[in-house]
This record gives sequence, C-alpha cells and structure tokens, in this order.
Amino acid sequence: MIYETVAAVDMGSNSFRLQVGRVVDDQIYPLDSLKEPVRLASGLMADKRLDQKSQERALEALRRFGERLRGLDRGAVRAVATNTLRVAKNAGEFLPLAEEALGFPIEIIAGREDARLIYLGASHSLPAAAYKRLVVDIGGGSTEFIIGKRHRPHLMESLYMGCVSYTLRFFPEGKVDRKRLRDAQVAAAKEIELIAHDYRGLGWKEAVGSSGSARAIADVLELNQMNPGGQFGITREGLDLLCDLLVKAGSAEALDLKGIAVDRVPVLAGGIAIMSAVFGELGIETMSYADGALRLGVLYDLLGRYHHRDMRDSTVAQFRRRYQVDVEQAGRVETTALSALTQLAEGAPGAADLQVLSWAARLHEIGISVAHSAYHKHGAYILTYADMPGFSKRDQARLAMLVLAHRGTLDKLRTVPTVDGIWRLIFSLRLAVLLHRTHDDRALPAWRATATAGGFRLDVPAGWLAANPWTAAALSEEITVWTGIGRDCVVKARAARRAA
Repeated sequence: MIYETVAAVDMGSNSFRLQVGRVVDDQIYPLDSLKEPVRLASGLMADKRLDQKSQERALEALRRFGERLRGLDRGAVRAVATNTLRVAKNAGEFLPLAEEALGFPIEIIAGREDARLIYLGASHSLPAAAYKRLVVDIGGGSTEFIIGKRHRPHLMESLYMGCVSYTLRFFPEGKVDRKRLRDAQVAAAKEIELIAHDYRGLGWKEAVGSSGSARAIADVLELNQMNPGGQFGITREGLDLLCDLLVKAGSAEALDLKGIAVDRVPVLAGGIAIMSAVFGELGIETMSYADGALRLGVLYDLLGRYHHRDMRDSTVAQFRRRYQVDVEQAGRVETTALSALTQLAEGAPGAADLQVLSWAARLHEIGISVAHSAYHKHGAYILTYADMPGFSKRDQARLAMLVLAHRGTLDKLRTVPTVDGIWRLIFSLRLAVLLHRTHDDRALPAWRATATAGGFRLDVPAGWLAANPWTAAALSEEITVWTGIGRDCVVKARAARRAA
C-alpha cells in the first residue's frame, strides 16, 4: 500500500524529532515537524541503565508525537531509536512503555544502519552530484561517518562519541578550559584514528555535516562572520576561533555570540570538541551543511519499501551471495514454508510474518559456509551480530531465532511465550526443511497443516509415508522434539480415498 502522508520518529540521544511528509511523485515534501530536547543520553547511569527522569522526559515527548500521529496507518509511520537505547541495559523494559506512549512500534537500529539512513536523508536534501561526499553526523551519543555517491553509501562507521556524552564526560557543570577541551579533542581523535586510514584511502570531494551539532556550529560561524572570506558552513579557521572563544568564555552559556539556540547550549562544548577532532584527523578544511538527516532517510527508506525497493531484500540477497547459499534449495524451502504458514493462519497470514519467514527460508543454510556441524547455530550467530542494512535489532533477533530453531531441539526457546506468533513460523520452517531434506525437486504429497489448541497437526498420505521411510522417521522425531517442550505435534497418516 502507498500512503500520501508518511511520518518518521527519530529517538536520538540528544533530541527526539518527528517529521511528517507528503509523498508526491516519489518525492517527500515536509508537512510538519516537532522537536523535543529529551537528552536521553544524560540519563544513562554508570551501570548503563536509563534513569527514571530521562525515561519520563522521553515518554512525555512520545505522547505529544503520538497525538500528532493519531489517525495515521501503522504502515505509514516508522520510529527508530539510536545509540542510547542501543547501549541501555533496561531498553527492553522501557521499549513497551515507549511504544504505548507513541502508539506505534519502535525499532532500535544498529550503528551502521543509523549511518545508512543518515546518508540517505542527507543525500536527498543536497544537490545531485556525480562525486563522492563525506557525511558526518554528530549525535548525542554517537557520531556517524559515511562516504557515498548520489544516494548510495560506500563506507559507513558509527563511533561511540556524541555531544551529550562528551559534554557530561569532559565538561561537567558546563565548565570549559583549555585542558578539558584538549582532553575531549584527543579522546575523539583516538576514536577517529581507527577509521581515518580507510576513509582517506577512499577519498571524497565534499565534506558535509548533518544534524544538530553541525547546524549549530555552522550557524554560529556564519552569523558571527567567523569564517574567512564570508564562507558558508564550517571552516577550519572558524572552528579554531570558536574553540578559542569557548575557552575564553569558560562555558558555552557564557559565549556572547549570535545564533546559539537555547536548547543547544548544554551540549555545545562536546559537539565543538568532536567536530574539531573530525577536521583534524580527516584533514578537512571546509564543511557544508545538509538539512536532511536520519528522519528524512527513514522516510525515503519507507517510501522505497512501498515501491518494492526494500533495503532488507537487498541485504538478504547480498548475504546469500556472500555465504554461497544453495538458491534452488532455499527456494523450495521458502515456497513450502509460506504454504504451511498460510494454512496455519487459515489463509490470512500477516504480511510481516510472511516477510520474515521468507527471509529466514532464504538464509536458513548460511551457517554451512562456516561448518556443516551445528550450521543452524553458526547461521543464527551471523544474523545476530552482522551489520544488516535495513534491519532493526528486533528484526535481526527474530530472523536469527528462526534460523536457530529450524533444526535440532527447541530447548533453547523454552522462554518464548506459547502465545508468541513466532511458533507458527518455526513450525512452518522446520516442516519445509524436513520435507525438502533430500535437496532435490521430487514432488511432495498433498499434505495439510493446521493449528491446534496445543500445537500443530500435519496430515500426510499413508502411502507416501510408507514409500519414504527416511522422512517418516524424521517426522516421528519431530513429534518428540515438540513434546519435549510441552507442545503438541500430531502427524496423521491419511488413507487414500477409494473411488466411488
């Protein structure tokens, strides 16, 4: 389904932002935007748990966003959370409360997925160019670096440093002096040093800053004529001058300069320190600014899904190539698994369930590239920890669970609630793998799968079972596996009907 109005929620470590847009001819035109300076990263305690006050600020902001989004279809809204919720140990407890406040699902995205979406948003807000660009996005808890051409990123990294975390770490109570600033710059430089060689090697023609810190610094330099020759954006000379003025003032709050937004003051010092290190380590002299960032990238990614250009499909295809998956076998398993799920759902399976089951079937054998023994475990490990563009952390976890559960015992899934719909997907995938265990195109019998109160039932012609004793034995073992976790699995041998 294609929507006329779409919305993105960016739950950043510094600010929460809502962007609503209208879709016209494959382009998104802004309709409305909201920003809340939640400073979620400032509530991350020493034990990596979010404190109660930061959670309350976040929930209040999400309730306001939810009011604006009321009436929009679930498929027209995508909400993503970034670095702070990636690292918060109690993110799993906070997320259901956040989703209830917003009224829509929330995805916690990985660092490189964060970078990909940032680049997508920035590139759509910049003039078309045939050369490579470097996009740098200093967020509240992380900084993303992307080199790309047009709308396609080529190199992406996310470093654990941001304007909120660095301000708290190096400028407690907002106080700035030469030593503190230098310590912050050195710490950031050490992080950037890890990626600098690869980035310099690939190269770029234009450096671009996106999001709040870059915009705040650019505004101050332009409005106070601190760039040489009246240049726009951020220059090395202007940035050095701003650092000197910040040290002289003793705090960002004491800076007597035009263009410093009130909500940016508490985190400005950390952003300046990181930006200074970025310029120094990557040899940047000038940097322009892009209005588009994560939230715009989320909208265009959402738009791509409507037009069957889902990045997740591209990622799955790339993984199949990388891990040399037997495409014909995966196709057989996919067709049978989807048929099983459709039967279990009485002809009306959810689109999301069909999609994740399809991906799992295509990738269920990727672990064989590591070792055939326990290959389902190797595959689940890859899908859990690999960077998978387009996938949220929750998507990846669900996909990995399916691949882990497609063979062997189900003891590792005992903690999954019996009412979780993933059990239908697990049964469908296990059945498909079992029926196609010969890895050939032999015809399957007229089988039927149904859901029961306590589990599942499979009806198979008795004659076919007799003619395929290996598969019959495997089905008997499958009954034992399901019984072992307290679920029913019944296989009924159906006698052939006699002609009237």
